[in-house]
Amino acid sequence: MSRAIAVLRPEPGNRITAAAIEGRGRTALRLPLFETRPLAWTMPDPLAFDALILTSANAVRLAGEALGGLRGLPVYAVGEATASAARRAHFDVVAVGGAGAAALIEQAHTAGVRRALHLAGRERTLEAGGIIAQILPVYASEALPVAPADIAALAGTVALIQSARAGERLAEIAQDRGAIMLAAVSHAAAAGAGNGWRAVAVAPRPETEALIDTAIALSD
Repeated sequence: MSRAIAVLRPEPGNRITAAAIEGRGRTALRLPLFETRPLAWTMPDPLAFDALILTSANAVRLAGEALGGLRGLPVYAVGEATASAARRAHFDVVAVGGAGAAALIEQAHTAGVRRALHLAGRERTLEAGGIIAQILPVYASEALPVAPADIAALAGTVALIQSARAGERLAEIAQDRGAIMLAAVSHAAAAGAGNGWRAVAVAPRPETEALIDTAIALSD
């Protein structure tokens, strides 16, 4: 019998990912560990930058109408989900990174980017320096309380780990790590969860579809 796949990401991504899992004939356990909310931010001078770095679709979804003032900047995005959100917001996506944020930054540098603006979450992994001239937090992720029954339901599942912070949060609440398998979107996300899990596998690309494939392989 296949293991259920636990989806831990915030809404609305949680229900979208869960629906994709169920569309593959698998059972999804919906358990958001965070909720996202927009932050107030001030538009910088777009002429001060030569590119826009996006590592999460949340930055596009929660930035608000002011985001339109940055549409003249070419976008470097981590993952196809982030790139798709940027395209829907009428940005010119010139590169989609398939190996994480650090690799994308190197790709942008090779392409000639020297002063990039990074629209980010308040909780993030990248910091200013190198080609990242400024980081502008436009959303925050707040931890949600988790009921004891929901924590217990994680036993026997394959949990999707889509950020290092999600891995850290799961490690905090898990009652028995040895009863849970992890499918992580990146090595950094897996590292955030620490050790002691029944099994850990990292998706070959930082994309939801590849992560689901990895989880299904573990669940069988």
